[in-house]
Amino acid sequence: MRAMRFIGVAGLAVAVAVLPACSRIKTSQGYIVDESLVSAIQPGVDNKESVAKTLGRPTFTGEFDARDWYYVSRNTSQLAFINPKTINQSIIRVSFDAKGNVSAVDRRGLEQVASISPDGDKTPTLGRDKNLLRDLFGNLGQVGAGGAGGPGGSSPDNTGPR
Repeated sequence: MRAMRFIGVAGLAVAVAVLPACSRIKTSQGYIVDESLVSAIQPGVDNKESVAKTLGRPTFTGEFDARDWYYVSRNTSQLAFINPKTINQSIIRVSFDAKGNVSAVDRRGLEQVASISPDGDKTPTLGRDKNLLRDLFGNLGQVGAGGAGGPGGSSPDNTGPR
């Protein structure tokens, strides 16, 4: 009877320890969107200074045109040790004209996420196809070959030490 009670308590302890690993983990990353603040930004009315005061610093600015500010947020869900999946994503772009006034505010979402499916465990590359034997023995005869200016080679204008 005592052994059965111990097994029951041990089983319960293991279940309590393992069950949290099966719960979903939800995370939020990036800018926390406040709809009222985003809708307050008006083209032709606001400028860089007022946008920075209203929305804060951008997540990043445009790589090729610093007149675009981006505010990015992403919510993900993950079960145990499985890779997280994106539930929703928001990219708010605020564009400025040459004078620093807001020219446009637009939003994009999860449709902008690119799905990349690698080809197995190999990435195709350009060039010749190598194998293990070619990697091991491919340079035989190449090392120490008499080339111009190389070690062991001769060059007409070789003025180095002899």
